[in-house]
Amino acid sequence: MDFKAVLSDYGPMLSRIVASYEADPAQQQEVLQEISLALWQALPKFRGEGSLKAFVARVAQNRAVTHVAKAASLPRKAELDERLACAADGPEKSLEKEQQRAMLLDAVRTLPLGLRQVTTLALEGFSHREIAEALGITENNATVRFARAKEALKLAMVSGPRVRGGVS
Repeated sequence: MDFKAVLSDYGPMLSRIVASYEADPAQQQEVLQEISLALWQALPKFRGEGSLKAFVARVAQNRAVTHVAKAASLPRKAELDERLACAADGPEKSLEKEQQRAMLLDAVRTLPLGLRQVTTLALEGFSHREIAEALGITENNATVRFARAKEALKLAMVSGPRVRGGVS
């Protein structure tokens, strides 16, 4: 399996997964490097059972969770720098989209780990079956977790940003 091709094919997905766990751009790069190393080590063990996309996402999720566990006591200081605005949109629309994206990512970061994992993968377009495969849970469990995550995100988006300093 060609490591460079895997990084090329799944790099944007990996970056988005990392961004859902870490707001600081410098820390995001560090986590991406950790994920790249973990993928390089894990790819020879991939036997083709299940999709490569789910395998890559599982490695990324596991590394991101490890990062969060290590950094749980550190306050988050940097805002997420998302520059994915559509060139066809005017500046007001682009700003509105950036603010909505930032609010969603902030809300995703406040979710408990199990809900954050399914949400991150769902935002990447994974089906409930693929989420279950990537996380090593049942498809029913993935469906239930995602339903709970959607409700929590609706509440978070309606209530607006929370003050930092609490448990996230």
